[in-house]
Amino acid sequence: MGRLLLVDQNKLVGDPSLSIDDGAIVAWPGAFGGKNNRRILSVLGVDINVPFESLPTDTREWVLTTDEQPTVRIVDRYNGTYMSPKRWVEHTFADSPSARMRAKAASFMTDQLCPTCHGKRLNPEALAVTIAGRDIADAARLPLADLSSFLEDARTHPDTDELSVERNQAAQALIEVLQDHIATMIDIGLGYLETARPTSTLSSGELKRLHLATQLRSGLFGVLYVLDEPSAGLHPSDLELLLGALKRLKDDGNTVFVVEHNAQIIRTADWIVDLGPGAGRYGGRVLYNGPSDGLADVEESATARYLGPSAPQPPGPKTSRELTDWIELQGVTGHNLSGADIRLPLGAFTAISGVSGSGKTTVLTALADAARAQLNSADVKADEERNPDSVEIAEELVNGAPVWDLGSEQLETASTTGLDAVDRVIEVDQRPIGRTSRSTLATYTGLFDGVRKLFAAQPGAKERGFGAGRFSFNQPEGRCPTCLGDGEVSIELLFMPTETAPCPDCHGKRYNPETLEVTYRDHSIADVLAMTVDEAADFLSDVPKASAILTLLQNIGLGYVSLGQSAPTLSGGEAQRIKLVSELHRSSRGHSLYILDEPTTGLHPSDADLLVAQLQLLADAGNTVVIADHDLRTLSVVDWIVDMGPGAGSAGGSVVATGTPADLATREDSRTGVYLARRAQVSIRS
Repeated sequence: MGRLLLVDQNKLVGDPSLSIDDGAIVAWPGAFGGKNNRRILSVLGVDINVPFESLPTDTREWVLTTDEQPTVRIVDRYNGTYMSPKRWVEHTFADSPSARMRAKAASFMTDQLCPTCHGKRLNPEALAVTIAGRDIADAARLPLADLSSFLEDARTHPDTDELSVERNQAAQALIEVLQDHIATMIDIGLGYLETARPTSTLSSGELKRLHLATQLRSGLFGVLYVLDEPSAGLHPSDLELLLGALKRLKDDGNTVFVVEHNAQIIRTADWIVDLGPGAGRYGGRVLYNGPSDGLADVEESATARYLGPSAPQPPGPKTSRELTDWIELQGVTGHNLSGADIRLPLGAFTAISGVSGSGKTTVLTALADAARAQLNSADVKADEERNPDSVEIAEELVNGAPVWDLGSEQLETASTTGLDAVDRVIEVDQRPIGRTSRSTLATYTGLFDGVRKLFAAQPGAKERGFGAGRFSFNQPEGRCPTCLGDGEVSIELLFMPTETAPCPDCHGKRYNPETLEVTYRDHSIADVLAMTVDEAADFLSDVPKASAILTLLQNIGLGYVSLGQSAPTLSGGEAQRIKLVSELHRSSRGHSLYILDEPTTGLHPSDADLLVAQLQLLADAGNTVVIADHDLRTLSVVDWIVDMGPGAGSAGGSVVATGTPADLATREDSRTGVYLARRAQVSIRS
């Protein structure tokens, strides 16, 4: 793998000035396990009442890392076996069935470069084979554009010339094939990627373009290609490369069908099928089906409104914001950034722009890391909030994200200023809010707590002795015993993937019959879960907590989503907006820093405007909002832009330009600025 996950001895001790008895060692099991280990150490002669740092070095080393497991008598008729923190972490991480415990163990470990292969993954024999002085690991670390040049040089390198005629011919043929593959990927804007880069670190847009490159090389014709939002995560300059690739597929005799929100792609299409007029149960109707120039005449179409010259403008701030105080990150190094200096205004709306792979996400990561370091503790991410309604949801949230990443690289920032004004950090991304049907919009946002209490207060519930817990489909008392509250059951099919079907007993309602007998205004709790946000906002208008959350969901464009809609069926954009709402409905905690990576990806312009309006409100309230995004409409209404580039990968990682959107529109050296100028119909060329 090239890297090792090893126990970090420095993380095993929280505060070395404390004694073992006062909790100096933090990497032990729960209360009983820790107490048990302290007693054992005391019996073994270790002084557990003096500061841990004052113990002899060899004693501290043995206590923390020994593989010995001595068994001693602690009290009458009870023996205890000692397990060092290091051994406990390794055992828990490898063998614990609990995702939460594995995540806890991982927090005491550090991802380190393998000391044997130094990250190259291969043994010395494989690395001994070189071409033009590079082994295969060195070649795999080259960006594709550089790899193409390396292969061209290898054609005439002495290493190749020394081969036999037959092998030389085979090498030349292989180089030609490789260069053809690489050229295709360069043509669609992926020349900055390294062949050794883990696919888990690629964005969805990069993965889609990789798949597209495969098809461009296939030489097939008469094929129907269906692409779901191929423009996701692409800068406008990358979009032109994508459009060229799609045209190639069409010109080769294929049919290309895309699901898309991007106006540039829609305008380029030969034929448009527009659905609407709304979303969810408010949509699903074909509003237009014909040549692209006919859509403008469809009054019901929201898409048509955003394609014409009089398209609605995205929402700006309520009042002009004074940019007086700043966050400064000096010397940010990591990934493709090398000593970059980043300057962002406090209490304002900032966008990090740049071509795909230019280092935008790295800047966001460096900002979040620096802010947490300033706070002296890692704040809870918006997508990792624990909902008291469901232990299972907490488990799956830990399960849903990798505990560690082999492709990760530590970021370093030389110095920071201005972060002392921030007292909370919230990252909101598009990862799922859960992995199973037990996680829903209602449970994640917390509005279901108020609904359950409402039903528990009804006369029918009081007569039966039902508390609020009875109305949780994650608790045994009220849930359907057949599907255990999932509302669906799994069907094992021989030689085929497992399928799901509605529960045959509760028919998807999740609850047992006794629980469903309790009603509020003639609706059971299952009926409420089946309501859309818009319907529930009317029905629950007299439930303050639920009503406030529902209003926020409506304001951000999620009125069509059902309260009981399961997490796996939500899109990334829906999940991100739900996470943002779960933050917005809380009472203000002071000056917060909101960080969002490509929040408008996958959103129709009308939905993006609703999201941007909420972000503007956050900035209006004095919070700092920082996003990485490509959407020109959004970039045109932020307070400040930091444009990264000039290219991607090793050709990026630098701050190309900073300033207001109007400032960037005058910068010919900024790719983003050029497109902002085009959008504003401002010529920056004489």
